[in-house]
Amino acid sequence: MSQEEPRTADVIEPPEKKVGLVKAVGILGIIGGILLIVVGVIAWIGVTNQLTAENITIPDDAAAFQGQQVTGPFTAWVQADIINTHALAASDGKTYAELDQDDPVRTTVMQASFLRSSLFTSIVAYGVALFAAGMGVLAILFGWALHRLASVPVVIKRSTVV
Repeated sequence: MSQEEPRTADVIEPPEKKVGLVKAVGILGIIGGILLIVVGVIAWIGVTNQLTAENITIPDDAAAFQGQQVTGPFTAWVQADIINTHALAASDGKTYAELDQDDPVRTTVMQASFLRSSLFTSIVAYGVALFAAGMGVLAILFGWALHRLASVPVVIKRSTVV
């Protein structure tokens, strides 16, 4: 008597659960990701255009980018730093809060503080724009993965044929 290997057959069955909603969520994730990237790029360009329009030139005594125009987050940071250096030099190392109210240098230090705050706000705006674009990339990847997983339309079960 010879022992026969059991015969098997592959059976294709439809999935037990509907996956249309998962596919839709995947597509929405991709669309949302694209929108986040577009908004991030538009914000980056907007902040760059505003900084460039101010025609701020970094002085020669700055730590870096001497003589260049402030047009991005790194040049804005360097400009804010050198403004602080000049303000502290003018006030003998005192901050705005440390100066007497009738000190004539107080107005200069106050204006320096305002300028630095504006530059730091632009740096934060660059960070938010970059974050939005990065989240957009992640949303696209997650959306693509969900859509791809939901696109597997069948379940294959191996059964023994008698």
